[in-house]
Parts: sequence; C-alpha cells; structure tokens
Amino acid sequence: MFGSSPAGPGEFELIEQYFRQPGAAAALESEQGAILLGIGDDCAVVDVAAGRKLLMSIDTLVEGVHFLPGTEPDVLGWRSLAVNISDLAAMGADPWCFTLALTLPRTDTHWLREYSQGLFRLAKRFGMHLIGGDTTRGPLTLTLQVQGTLAGAPLTRSGAKPGDLVLVSGTLGDAAAALRFLDLPREAYNDAQQYLRRRYEYPEPRVAIGQKLRGLATAAIDISDGLLADLGHICERSGVGAWIAPAQVPLSAAIRAELPRDDALQCALEGGDDYELCFTLPPDKLRHIQNWVEEGLVTLVGEITSEPGLWLRDPSGQLQVTSSRGYRHFE
Repeated sequence: MFGSSPAGPGEFELIEQYFRQPGAAAALESEQGAILLGIGDDCAVVDVAAGRKLLMSIDTLVEGVHFLPGTEPDVLGWRSLAVNISDLAAMGADPWCFTLALTLPRTDTHWLREYSQGLFRLAKRFGMHLIGGDTTRGPLTLTLQVQGTLAGAPLTRSGAKPGDLVLVSGTLGDAAAALRFLDLPREAYNDAQQYLRRRYEYPEPRVAIGQKLRGLATAAIDISDGLLADLGHICERSGVGAWIAPAQVPLSAAIRAELPRDDALQCALEGGDDYELCFTLPPDKLRHIQNWVEEGLVTLVGEITSEPGLWLRDPSGQLQVTSSRGYRHFE
C-alpha cells in the first residue's frame, strides 16, 4: 500500500506527511463496519458490518485527457475524489473509504501539499478515510477507488419501467460550458464564467439525494458523459426508451447569461462532467420528493416509454428521434 516506486528517497516520508490522516491508522468503527488496517502494510483490512453490502468504484484521470496541464493541484484533489463519490451517490450508497494510486512525473512537495488538501477537504465532508494505494513515476495520472456500504438494495441502471418519470438534480451543462473558455486567463472572467468554471472544477457529489432515493427510484445514474448518453445507459439496461422535453431541462442563470439558449441546451444534453444525478421514479412516488421539486433541487424532464429509443419532445408534444451520443473515450 503506497509501496515501491521510482520516486526516489523520501517517498515514504512524503506519504506520511501528505496522505496519512489522523486516526486512520487505528481501528475505526462505525455503523458501516471497521477499518482495521490502513496505510503502511501490503493490504488494507476492513470489516464490513453485518447486513451491509460493500460497493466499489474506480476512476482514472489522465493529464491532457481529463484535465489540462497546469490545472491547480487543489482542484485535482477535490475533483479526483468527487467523480468517484458521485458513482456511490448514484447507487444510494454511504461513502466510507478510498485508495489512491498516483503517477507523478517528479516529486513536487508544493503540488503534493495542495493536492492532498483538496482531496481531504472533500473526504472530510463525507467522513471518508484514505486506506492505501501506490505511487510511481510517469505522466501525471490519478486513480482512485472508493468504497461505500449500503443496507438494502442499491439503485441500479436496470429498473426503469414504462410510465416512470425522468428527473435530474441541479442544473445541467455548466461544466461543458466552462470548457469553452478554460484557456482564458482567470482574471479576465466575468461572474458567469467564474461560476461555470467552479462547477467544472469542484463538482458536488449528490450523496444525500442518492440516499433519499433508496426504495423510491427505479433506476439512477450520475451524469458524467451527458444527459442523453447517460439516460441512454438506463434505457439500454432497462430495455425501455425515453423522451426528454428540452424546455424543462434545468439551466443555471450563469449558462443562460453566457451562451445562446441553443448552445446552452447542447451543453446540457450532450456535455459531460456535471456529476448530477439522473433517475427514474414511478409517478405515485413523486410526492415523496415534492419539496425538492418545488425548491428546484430536482427537475422533471421526461418520461420512460415502452418503445426503445430516445426522443426530444417539443412544447406541442411532437417527438423527434435523437441519439444517446455523449463523450466517448476512444473516438
């Protein structure tokens, strides 16, 4: 765990200085289970509480692919963990602990300090502990695996039924809009651009929403590749179709101020990196989250259909076939 690496002398001292959390070395017990052994041995050891399921997800962020060279390390610390916690949120899990594999071009104590501060600022919010990992030399690459637990059935992509409502959390398209001006100097940003960039850099995992949806939603997914693409995953796994009303898709005041409406909608429907939740809900369950709808925390945007496919529905009710194309890594 954080074992051998060509990083040179001082590697283990760096781990001790930047990545060992106070209290994580001893047994940490909670209703989820106990972390018996963390950083410092060949394996972490955890004991999951009886009656709970262990959920795991892993993501890799590569410089030049998932983030621009020179991105602030504090941003990378937060973001690299947030995108993984979002996967736990989509399944209704309770975040618990995580591992980290760092590939670094060189040892940079300033970078490590800032990265670890961003990482642990988010980890602390969800009571998560880093329990192990690895370091090696090479192009900057961040790989995190998160673990969460759950008592009861997880939310999945495969339970949507015809007639279910399609809802999303938050606002969509903000992160994709921010990509359009990432190369501008930060001091030249207006207020709308500042907001959009922060939405891209510091996504907020919707853990509380996922937890609330346990036993209510029939399917859920986090929006990482775009609403159409990710709703398409639900439809494919559930053997159903869906329509979306673009006029109902929630857009922030910032994206509406910064982009023409058609461009903003394209960001919302096809852009990724929002890490909001898309979920399906039987109509008779809507009352359980009606306060969220009224507050704008979640928005009804469409409906599941029995016929496979994705459609856009205009205000007159006419349906237009669309694709589920979003961000694709190997094209």
